[in-house]
Amino acid sequence: MSRRKKHAGHENHERWLVSYADFITLLFAFFVVMFASSHADKGKAAQVSESVRKALEEGQVAAVLAGILGTGDGDRKKAAVKVEAGAAEAGGGAEAQPDLAASYAALTADLYLEIQAGKIRITMEPRGLVVSLREAAFFSTGDDRIDPGTYPSLEKIAAAILKIPNSVRLEGHTDSVPIHNSRFRSNWELSAARAIATLELFAERFGVARDRLAIVGYAETMPVDTNETEAGRAHNRRVDVVILNEHGMLPEPKPVKEPAPATRSGSSPSRSKDGPAAPRPAG
Repeated sequence: MSRRKKHAGHENHERWLVSYADFITLLFAFFVVMFASSHADKGKAAQVSESVRKALEEGQVAAVLAGILGTGDGDRKKAAVKVEAGAAEAGGGAEAQPDLAASYAALTADLYLEIQAGKIRITMEPRGLVVSLREAAFFSTGDDRIDPGTYPSLEKIAAAILKIPNSVRLEGHTDSVPIHNSRFRSNWELSAARAIATLELFAERFGVARDRLAIVGYAETMPVDTNETEAGRAHNRRVDVVILNEHGMLPEPKPVKEPAPATRSGSSPSRSKDGPAAPRPAG
């Protein structure tokens, strides 16, 4: 009885495609980031970045690579599970703050006319999404009252805030020209008053919860342009609506839970916060 010859195992000569595909994916992501950071049209850059992010997360790029490399559905499912587990671990689970890219794109589209007119400026910063309200459009010189004609624009911003759970910080800024009138003794008072006025409008008129809002007055200490020209000073006079991300929330103070009051009978006399024990009533 003749022995059958054992055929040598098939050697895979295309394993280099795996490393090559990884390299191409990383290179593609690098150019997308460079495009998004340098392109003049920030709205289009954000849309491109969002499209790439969705493609990567929803597995469209992975499916194409799988077809090239010959990997099966089982391998793709395992990879997807690993990606989802890593994202949940890094993002802190269901309580993680949502990505602000969608809010940036929506506000850029909704406030397109205001942006083109120089009334509003929208930027993404490490601390979150910043919507700058220029004084010339929203306030009178040296005043904290908001022009009612700007309410439709502010309503769009409030609508974006209401769709997400992020905290919001309202930051008042002025130029370096000192102010001293019947209402405000300094730029500190004016900047804080404008931030408070914006908070009151968001809370009272548009229904944003007050416990999500905070105000800061920076006066002239945080300029975004030169104070040597009128145009630069006009840019510095603003209120920034900052929708904070997780990084921006880190330095924010956290509320402290008050201890539950004692309910046991025969407890010691009650004490005021800053004084001795309060006397018990006679009888």
